[in-house]
Amino acid sequence: MTSLTQRTSGLVQRRTEAIRSAAAAEKEKDSGGEEDEARRGEEEEDEKGDSKETRLTLMEEVLLLGLKDREGYTSFWNDCISSGLRGCMLVELALRGRVQLEACGVRRKSLLARKVICKSDAPTGDVLLDEALKHIKETQPPETVQSWIELLSGETWNPLKLHYQLRNVRERLAKNLVEKGVLTTEKQNFLLFDMTTHPLTNSPIKQRLVKKVQDSVLEKWVNDPHRMDKRVLSLILLAHSSDVLENAFAPLQDDQYDLGMKRVHSLLELEPEKESTKPNANELMWAVVAAFTK
Repeated sequence: MTSLTQRTSGLVQRRTEAIRSAAAAEKEKDSGGEEDEARRGEEEEDEKGDSKETRLTLMEEVLLLGLKDREGYTSFWNDCISSGLRGCMLVELALRGRVQLEACGVRRKSLLARKVICKSDAPTGDVLLDEALKHIKETQPPETVQSWIELLSGETWNPLKLHYQLRNVRERLAKNLVEKGVLTTEKQNFLLFDMTTHPLTNSPIKQRLVKKVQDSVLEKWVNDPHRMDKRVLSLILLAHSSDVLENAFAPLQDDQYDLGMKRVHSLLELEPEKESTKPNANELMWAVVAAFTK
């Protein structure tokens, strides 16, 4: 009887011990799960922080590079940014799958001879892009990339096509950046007139943008445009066409500046016609580059 009681007692103890161990393991698992979930949350937050600049369109990024931080306006001597921003719109629409170039055909039309075709008229969520897309969709016969840059910027001699011009683009883009918490709005007196300016308020976003441009030709340089992120490559080429790329490299040391500009020039020396025929190339982006470098 005593031995039976001892055996029963031993079983109870072992079972109790097993329950305690399982409970401890379950608790540890829950704790580990919470830690993993917290770690995942931190990683997602980091990724969200790192990718804030990707919520900006190419037009907004180029304008942000061109704006003087304190003054809140672009250089009065920059006469390239207007057409550059229109080129950004075409490339942004292409990156979002809304427009494309017509097929090159058997006779292999050049990039600048091919028309821009509306691929999808689904709204983009950006008023400027949707306005440009509406023009492209409704225009028959279609126009070339060069023509659209001129039409959207109002640089056309045909008075019947002046309605294509997108007005106050810089001001509208600046207001978008104000809504996104990147810029603010102020009034500045220039003796004879008052001008609305948009000084920088969110320095980290611009710093990340500048660092992205710098890293693409320094730390993350891959020496092959087709291995680069299409959006980053477009940003570099369009920022140069808009005469604002220099602003991103100005803070660099002399040796880094020279190396970065050397690599940028290597991209600018590429033949758009040749590059556009390579696999996964963005033909419309190379057509815009060709329009600015012809």
